[in-house]
Amino acid sequence: MEELQETAGFTLEAARAALVVIDLQNGIAGGGRQAAPYTAAQVIGNAAKLVDAFTQKGAFVVLVKVSTLDGKDMVRPVTDSVSAAADYPEGWDHIVPAIAEFKNTYTITKRQWGAFFGTDLDLQLRRRGIQTIVLCGISTSIGVDTTAREAYQHGYQQVFAEDAMTASTKEEHDYVCSTIFPRIGRVRTSEEIAAGLN
Repeated sequence: MEELQETAGFTLEAARAALVVIDLQNGIAGGGRQAAPYTAAQVIGNAAKLVDAFTQKGAFVVLVKVSTLDGKDMVRPVTDSVSAAADYPEGWDHIVPAIAEFKNTYTITKRQWGAFFGTDLDLQLRRRGIQTIVLCGISTSIGVDTTAREAYQHGYQQVFAEDAMTASTKEEHDYVCSTIFPRIGRVRTSEEIAAGLN
């Protein structure tokens, strides 16, 4: 991924940029799931640095979580993949403490992979004049990728924090970051994004 990290002149205008953090909640990021190439702890740490940088600059930060009332409000397709029965223990949909502690963030609840469908994310971004969104979270190939494709179709510029997201396997993560994301935005490290925010 060396060729994707060219950052000469990389800047983001805080007033026109938003950080969108996908599914860093107890039941996903704190549940001991397999994650690669970064651990959930690494992703949370890098995402927290981004949240801190964005909030210090007065930029809009959106924390996205998936939740359900009774399971009946979730998408339930007939698939070839066998999924285990969903378990929703108390607090599974709470944002992880390292991210939840930040003030002046906006929380969106979704019922499917993407953060745009059925939510007011697009409305809130447009009301604030946001042109560019920075995406991070879990999982690279599901929640982040789906939200990125939706954002692309809505006309947003995008930056992807490669080390503040992870997937079930390194192969999934690397495929999305090297094949999909460069076609719809820019791939950078969390450090580069924070440094370029002004």
